[in-house]
Amino acid sequence: MPPASAPSVWSPSVWSRRGFLAAAASVLGRAARPSYAAPGPAASAASAGDEFDALRGRWCALTLGTGFDPAAPPYAAALQETGALAGTFRAGMRPAADSLWPDCRYDPPSGITQSYGRLATMAQAYAQPGTGHTGDGGLAEDVLTGLGHLEATVYRTGTTRYGNWWEWQIGSPRLLLDTLAILDEHLPDGLPGALRERCLAAVDHFVPDALLGDYTGTSTGANRVDLCRVVALRGILGRAPAKVALARDALSPVFPYVTRGDGLYADGSFVQHTWVAYSGTYGAVLLDGLGRLFTLLGGSSWQLTDPARQTVFDSVEHAYAPLLHNGLMMDSVNGRAVSRGYLRSDERQIMRSDHYHGHALIAAVALLAEGASAAERARWHALIKGWTARDRVLPVLTDRQYTVADLARLHRIADSSVPAAPEPVGHRLFPAMDRAVHRRPGWAAGLAMASDRITYYENGNGENPRGWHTGAGMLYWWGAEFGGDQYTDAFWPTVDPYRLPGTTVSTKRLADSEGGGWGEPKPAARWVGGTTDGEFAALGQDLRGLASTLTAKKSWFALADCVVCLGAGITARDGVPAETVVDNRCLGESGTAHLTVDGVRQPGTLGATRSFRCAHWAHLAGHGGYVFPGGAPLTTLREARTGSWHDINTTSSPRPFTRRYLTLWHDHGTDPADAGYAYLLMPGAGRRTLAARAADRRWLTVLANDAGRQAIAVERLGVTAANFWHAGSAGPLTSSGPASVLVRERRPGRRPGGGGRTARLCVAAPERSGETLEITWSRPVRAVLGHDPAIEVLAAGPTLRLRLTPGTACATHTCTVRLG
Repeated sequence: MPPASAPSVWSPSVWSRRGFLAAAASVLGRAARPSYAAPGPAASAASAGDEFDALRGRWCALTLGTGFDPAAPPYAAALQETGALAGTFRAGMRPAADSLWPDCRYDPPSGITQSYGRLATMAQAYAQPGTGHTGDGGLAEDVLTGLGHLEATVYRTGTTRYGNWWEWQIGSPRLLLDTLAILDEHLPDGLPGALRERCLAAVDHFVPDALLGDYTGTSTGANRVDLCRVVALRGILGRAPAKVALARDALSPVFPYVTRGDGLYADGSFVQHTWVAYSGTYGAVLLDGLGRLFTLLGGSSWQLTDPARQTVFDSVEHAYAPLLHNGLMMDSVNGRAVSRGYLRSDERQIMRSDHYHGHALIAAVALLAEGASAAERARWHALIKGWTARDRVLPVLTDRQYTVADLARLHRIADSSVPAAPEPVGHRLFPAMDRAVHRRPGWAAGLAMASDRITYYENGNGENPRGWHTGAGMLYWWGAEFGGDQYTDAFWPTVDPYRLPGTTVSTKRLADSEGGGWGEPKPAARWVGGTTDGEFAALGQDLRGLASTLTAKKSWFALADCVVCLGAGITARDGVPAETVVDNRCLGESGTAHLTVDGVRQPGTLGATRSFRCAHWAHLAGHGGYVFPGGAPLTTLREARTGSWHDINTTSSPRPFTRRYLTLWHDHGTDPADAGYAYLLMPGAGRRTLAARAADRRWLTVLANDAGRQAIAVERLGVTAANFWHAGSAGPLTSSGPASVLVRERRPGRRPGGGGRTARLCVAAPERSGETLEITWSRPVRAVLGHDPAIEVLAAGPTLRLRLTPGTACATHTCTVRLG
């Protein structure tokens, strides 16, 4: 692979076949230099003029890595670990009728995938330098024996698949084909032809061409990309040009923006499994797979030329980067993967966490950059360098999940002269997946909601059975210098699933996997979303409890140093209390962060519940705090909770963890009627700041907080914002129907002729009915300076009247005016 500063020979420009073969020979020739001493005559095939061999060599270079020193860290340790695992697997192989290893039985079929994974590790140890098994003919022979056994006993044309389809059509064939490619490339005489043909026939059996026909079912989004990866490599190894062309052409349905179901949306959302926000896991798989295929086929006879592929390159900054914070991928878009932790089948025993998923996405972006434009590549390398430098929880450049190829790509970026990009400041709303991200200097917050379009939570295959309330307004937050491991350190197996931060819930006990699996449980709620000017936002959720009678209206107004949280109309008839969880902070294994309420430091006694009749502010040392305008009842609990990943994922380790928590909540009582709350979340704020904000009655004006309207005004920020659940008025704003409105007034600039005070109105229709709205702002307007095509100005003068034709995507529409 070329250094990061050099033009990539794999960029998808149009080459002649001869030029492609020459470039491939150059790449493979570099792979054979001392930094990568491949066993056997690996690079000779390209010079023979065979494009399939050149592509196979390119795939192996992508998989095994090039341009690294196998004796230098971190490569040496990674290669030694691969060698140690390969030795263990080799020694433990015991072919039997129902298994290749006794602990990897073929039923369930995950045992088949795990067996192919072990063979792939053994093949890597044979082909890569520094493993202790490099060029070991006996090890290669054992891999061939294992491949033959799997084909003879289970993964063969005569088998009818059972269990999880993914194991047969993606998991197993992907690993099988990688192993075939490595051995064919590095064995002195290549693979035995009969074994290759039998294995390829098995892939054809389980992954027929018809799977790449209609863009539906399990052949969409990231799954479609994985299937195309399988078919493309199968075509290359079997010298079947029609297969490679089919895989290339079948990618085209992935590229266009979608308006429903799986895929990328114009607003940056990514959905998989029809109803699940999945940017962090399936989204990373999609980017990784496309990066490999773009690079593999670039400049070849099967080069991707569909212009719609640009949406994939655009998505890096538009869809994914906003959800990455200091190296972690926000768990609100990781689906059921939040429950995985330490997987029992994980040979390397790596903890799956928000940082793990973030690092996977970072590696995918680095790979995709190989086929991007020079300008895109430079920007992405700056992002990667910034994420890498700021992740103090799990160092990116030594992450054990990475292959040597990943490490080499990332180290080249880290060592390059490109400056590291800082964390951005601003707001990103993802209406199509009911998510929002608010970033301010020193902190970031993420919001997860649910609607009739997006599930409360996803569970399936024994994973995440207690994620019930993750869509009930869960509000995540992190600081630049604190909280980076807040949801990393055994949070999910130990947190009280009925008290997730920011949520309003009925405490009614729920069954594991309540409501059904695979994203099936969704509330009958349409009004979920909001509006933003890119810096501040008004967000809202018409909340309906999962398997309960709870209903509520929740709003969040994301501002300069806080998020103003309002709740109203909280009603339930479940016979149990309803609660709004102000926060639930994980303090680690032995954390003792001090809690101060209204200036009084509270005891740190574990298991003690304390109730305050009228709290005005609370501060949690090392984290930040909360302000309760006018005072509010508050309950707190400091407790140690024990759980295991196996409790929330049957495939994970049963090892127990204990973590301490500090929980703050509003108890709305049993069967509340029209209860409400108001508080400010202020990440990183100190006690003096919190006390001053609580004492300043003029800073925040709550214009309305009931089941019909929730609205605020902050004069110092020039902000007026309202969520109208139906037609009504709040302060100076009136709406003819359900709407979200944000007004920002700005003082004149310092330049001569600055033009006077201006304001920008941002309006959206989260109910997505498409019906026309009229918005009135009772504020003198001198002139309308500009507006979206969807907005019609009905009147300007003593008041401003707008008519909005909003469409059905909850898009923000703007109008800018000069004030009188």
